[in-house]
Order: sequence, then C-alpha cells, then structure tokens
Amino acid sequence: MGAPAIAIIDYDMGNLHSVSKALDVVGARPLVSDRPSEIFAADAVVLPGVGAFDPAMTHLHERELVPVLHQLIQQGMPFLGICLGLQVLFECSEEGTEAGLSIFAGQVKRFQSEPGLTIPHMGWNQLILTQSGCPLWQDLPPTPWVYFVHSYFVAPDEPALVAATVTHGQQTVTAAIAHNHVFACQFHPEKSGKIGLQVLRNFVTFVQQPSPWH
Repeated sequence: MGAPAIAIIDYDMGNLHSVSKALDVVGARPLVSDRPSEIFAADAVVLPGVGAFDPAMTHLHERELVPVLHQLIQQGMPFLGICLGLQVLFECSEEGTEAGLSIFAGQVKRFQSEPGLTIPHMGWNQLILTQSGCPLWQDLPPTPWVYFVHSYFVAPDEPALVAATVTHGQQTVTAAIAHNHVFACQFHPEKSGKIGLQVLRNFVTFVQQPSPWH
C-alpha cells in the first residue's frame, strides 16, 4: 500500500503546518482541509487543536464539521486528536459553556492549584502507558518523554478509555485515550522529537492495516 492520505482538519485552531510536516516525515500524504468531500476521501483524519474549548466548538459548528466528525468516527475511519482535538471529543469543559462533540462520556477539567505548581503544565514530561497494547505505543520506551502545553485535561467516565497518564505536581491525569480506531493525545507528538514521530508513525501503520472502513 502507498502512503495513506491523512486529512488534517482546518478549523483555525491548530498548528497545522507542523502537524502536516511531521506526518509527511513519517510517510503519510497529509492534506489540510475543511471540505467534507476531501475529508471523507482520505484514509484517516487528524484533528489538531491549540487554544480554548468554546472557540474550537464554535469554529467546528461554523464550518459544519460537527456532523462530519460524528459520521467519520461512526464509520470507523482512523482518527487522531491532538491536545484540544482530544478535549472536544468529550461532553463539556470547565473552560467554557459550549457542548463538546460527546463522542465519549466525561468532561474536561482544570488542574487544581498547588503550592509551587505552574499552570499551564508546559514542557517535557513522562508518560505512564496504561494500555500497553495500544497501537500508538509500539516501539516506544516504557516511560517516554513527550511535550505538553495545557491547563485542562480530560476525565473520561470510562477509565478503560485512558491509554496513558501523566503526573504534574500531585495530580495524575489523562495524557491519551484509545478506543478501537479512535486515538487522541493531550501532548503534542509533532513537538515531541523522535518519540512523537514514532507515535505518528505508529498511527500511519495502523491506518495501513486492512480494515472495514473503506
């Protein structure tokens, strides 16, 4: 199979260039688009995101991408959310008042204040991989270092959804989720050096496997 086409959803809330460049490096054909016809024609989709929850949902609604996201996930297209692209998969956020996509039950919460704790959680930190068999974690070291920038984290109702955690101060929170063909990480793989590229390479490998979504 040739290089898979991966649609990077453009809704004015993501670091699209660096995500596109990283996917290109690991052997995908990235396409930045907000057009449903192009998104559905791809082999997989990435939803990046930098910024606040409410503007993200507003932009997704304005571009009529909410039903597109629901449909492609329902159809089984491989999906990777990054940072805010993870948070909007849930029902609501303490950051705002807009409803999320509600793909999964749970909410987005803010780090609690602690003496000496810096919020946002920014910089390199180690993952604890809680789903050892997760396709994204293949060929990674046991506690890989990745790059974070966030003040909020997802708290899924279903603990089994959590694929990795990270500890900031005294708080251990969700760093990634995985369920069937849907993956999403709070950290930025496109900013996480060789480890991040391996995570993206693993996603591309997953996309290339025979699957019923086409």
